[in-house]
Amino acid sequence: MIIHLESANDPRVSDYVSLTDVQLRKAKEPAEGLYIAESPKVVRRALAAGHSPRSFFVSEKRLPEVQDVLDAHPGIPAYVGTAAMLEDITGINLHRGAMASMHRPAPVPVEALLVGARRVAVLENISDHTNIGAIFRSAAALGIDAVLISPSCGDPLYRRSIRVSMGTVFAIPWARLENLPAGLELLHGAGFATAALALEEDSLTIHELAARNEDKLALILGSEGYGLSRETLDTAQNTVMIPMYAGVDSLNVAAASAVAFFATDPRR
Repeated sequence: MIIHLESANDPRVSDYVSLTDVQLRKAKEPAEGLYIAESPKVVRRALAAGHSPRSFFVSEKRLPEVQDVLDAHPGIPAYVGTAAMLEDITGINLHRGAMASMHRPAPVPVEALLVGARRVAVLENISDHTNIGAIFRSAAALGIDAVLISPSCGDPLYRRSIRVSMGTVFAIPWARLENLPAGLELLHGAGFATAALALEEDSLTIHELAARNEDKLALILGSEGYGLSRETLDTAQNTVMIPMYAGVDSLNVAAASAVAFFATDPRR
């Protein structure tokens, strides 16, 4: 259902207003049960994952590129306007030319995610949405079956996370734990070995961990500034480090996740 916008003040496009206002998006998206998928590729991936659209938001120039998507959802409003008008509404340069406001899927129970999983990532208090998106992209590419996030971790369905992940947040099942480190005991009970990435005196190297070829393994990654909490380190069965050179003692958490995921993939 194509609706040509005549004004940037149209109240029907409130989902897309001021997308650069971080506090507004954090308050609005979870409360109203929505998230924003940005770019034709990401919109298609969200729909392919079975997520339901609330509306589409498309520049006139990009309309032919997504016409098939709109045709497949005839009852969903598709707001179309000039690039300048859409930028007035969102506050950003909509250079990819298409967005969708999507209904958030129902949360998945953690226990359900663990059924059949062999490799799981656990994220504790990671706040940078760029890092979260990059971790999910690496998880999808490098054999991770599910991602569990702490209560204070950033939102994988935040617009920047989705964009950086190129929509792979829709390909990896994920759930928010009620508590960390208590949630690690749930993993232990399901037969997972737990390994926290940290520089401890008794840390295994990533090569040593990989050589164990654990049947089920959960890799735990900490926040950008402070790493993992002492309580989580004490609850994890092992700590693991990535050997480095030139006096460097740590990697960005997203880079570290990619190294760890690749090294411990049992299929390699």
